Parts: sequence; C-alpha cells; structure tokens
Amino acid sequence: MKREFLASGRRLAIRGLAAAAAVACIVLCGVVPAPAQAAPPSELGETKGKLLWVDFWASWCAPCRRSFPWLNDMQAKYGKQGLEVIGVNLDNEKGAADKFLREVPARFTLRFDPAGKLAQKFDVQAMPSSFLLDAAGNVLATHAGFRLAESAEYEAQIKAALAGSR
Repeated sequence: MKREFLASGRRLAIRGLAAAAAVACIVLCGVVPAPAQAAPPSELGETKGKLLWVDFWASWCAPCRRSFPWLNDMQAKYGKQGLEVIGVNLDNEKGAADKFLREVPARFTLRFDPAGKLAQKFDVQAMPSSFLLDAAGNVLATHAGFRLAESAEYEAQIKAALAGSR
C-alpha cells in the first residue's frame, strides 16, 4: 500500500512538473497552444488530403502586404507536394480587398469572410494570423503577425509537415 501511494505521488509530481513547464514555456516563449480542429472547416472549400496554410488578412494590414509575396512563393514551391495556401480576407467591403489584390496579387486560393465566422472558428486575434493544418484538419502551428525574419522558420514547419505526411 505504501509503495502504491509513493508511486502515485511521484506520478502526480511528474504531471505537475510537466504542467508547470508547459505554462512556463507559454509565458516565457510566447507560444500559444493551437486550437484543435476535427476537420478543416467546410468554408475553406475542397481541401481533402492537403496540407493547409490558412492566412487571415485585411486590406488595411501592413504586415499582410509583406506576407503575400512569401505566401505566393510557398504556394509555387510546395503546391505540387500537397501544400495549399488559402488567404481569408476579413474586410467588411469586398472592394477594399479587390483594391489590395490589384496592388499585391495573390497566386493562391482566396476566401472572403466579411462576417468573421471563419475567423471566429480559428479564434483569430491578430492581423495577419496564420494556421498550418494537416490533412485531417489538426492545427500544427499558429502565427500571429508576419515577420520576414521568421519566414525561414515558417517554411521549415511546412517542409516538416510535408515530410511527415508522406
């Protein structure tokens, strides 16, 4: 009985340490757990079997302008390997998005979400916000904002996910 109690106590202590480490990483590293999905939302269209980079953007967002050339490059570079980049615009008026797209063309799939319903499903908190989803709809990574200096890290996540899906 004493042995079982001690073993149980050790397991609880280890779980407590693991939980504390996870909280510390969230606080110190700025890592936020990604929301889980059962499947990619139907609003994204036909995505069966694809790795998705879902990017929420708006016409007034300066970092969005910087992210589009990178998103175009990722679609061109990894599209044949199974990546689909989907840009989801959150402008209330499609005209603002159209003007943005004339200035900064997108060579990837676009969706429009003026009511923000899809953005709510992903709990979007910043512009742009990106989510890397596997073929089953599980969120593998999230990014709030876009920093060109971190684009190699973003690309490494895409490459790792593509390698893991083979």
